[in-house]
Amino acid sequence: MEKNLLEELTEYLQELRYIPASEIPGLALYMDQVTGFMEEQLSMMKRSPSDKALTKTMINNYAKNKLLPPPVKKRYSRNHILMLLFIYYYKGILSLSDIEEILRPLHDTYFASDAVPSLAKVYEEVFSLEADARDRLIEDIRTKFARASESFSPAQDAFSGLTEEARSELQLFAFISELAYDIYLKKQLIERITDQLREKSGEKKKR
Repeated sequence: MEKNLLEELTEYLQELRYIPASEIPGLALYMDQVTGFMEEQLSMMKRSPSDKALTKTMINNYAKNKLLPPPVKKRYSRNHILMLLFIYYYKGILSLSDIEEILRPLHDTYFASDAVPSLAKVYEEVFSLEADARDRLIEDIRTKFARASESFSPAQDAFSGLTEEARSELQLFAFISELAYDIYLKKQLIERITDQLREKSGEKKKR
């Protein structure tokens, strides 16, 4: 594998940032203002400039699926945007029904403007863990990269005939696969927890 790939990936991770609650407008916004704000703030997260971080259709779909409370007089509050940010980070790995279940406490208990603690405080507490999580992730990626770089060794008879180019391609595949397997296992854990939450929620409704 190319040696500079690891540094490129770690630099990219270090540049990513979450949106502090203090940077979210305090005034209620119309739909176009919400999508514009999200596009500007999440631009680094997009794979290509043509991708959309958030669209009107997405927002309407989230409201339809009860992930997001309806706007007040067509305006979205800071708490709406905080909920949209949580949805944004979850939507790449979970179904809308799972996200609804996970966000239910925020929707039911902390979305109200007079909630204690406020939704902004909950958001900031969750993302206060981000720096440590990022450092641990970078260390884990370095370990996975080093392990993949040692795979398909020419010392093993099965791989002794590989060209350096073929060996490099297979090592990159091994690295990607290990990253993917890590995501797969964590996704399984999140889905298991979500199923337990859904079961408890169903029991409460029966009572």
